[in-house]
Amino acid sequence: MGKQLSETPKKYTVWVWILSILIPVAVGVLFSVRIPGVERMGFLPPIYATINGITALLLIIAVIQIKKGNRKTHERLMKTAIVLSVLFLAMYVTYHMTSDSTKFGGEGAIKYVYYFILITHILLSILVIPFVLITYVRAISGNFTAHKKIAKITFPLWLYVAITGVVVYLMIAPYY
Repeated sequence: MGKQLSETPKKYTVWVWILSILIPVAVGVLFSVRIPGVERMGFLPPIYATINGITALLLIIAVIQIKKGNRKTHERLMKTAIVLSVLFLAMYVTYHMTSDSTKFGGEGAIKYVYYFILITHILLSILVIPFVLITYVRAISGNFTAHKKIAKITFPLWLYVAITGVVVYLMIAPYY
């Protein structure tokens, strides 16, 4: 990622690094915080799972739009996907600040499938942060050649994270 980052305008590089570190650290810290006097917000998981699903659809439609040459539509869709991802993160953290983690109750092979999906989802959700930020910065800076190059990596990572977020929710939902 060193060469990838070097093609990003320097004024944004520090922010990419700060946010790429700060976001996962903040989420990890907030996971251990409980909001006193606030009831469990059990209504949030289906909402943020739906947001993940919508994000996945927007990512796919955005790629189709840019391939058709519809740059403005692509830009709007991608900005919406970023906003939805931030909204997802806020709801996800809020839910976990009001609720204990739910244990997966499945047994046998499905348990291993669930944990594989969950672990890859979590790891890639952290890894995708700098990729999304770099991809976005290159676009807003007008460096479309470098943007396109990294977007080929960012897109499948972000799509995987969005889709597996829905899959994880569907697999854990019966145990809430």
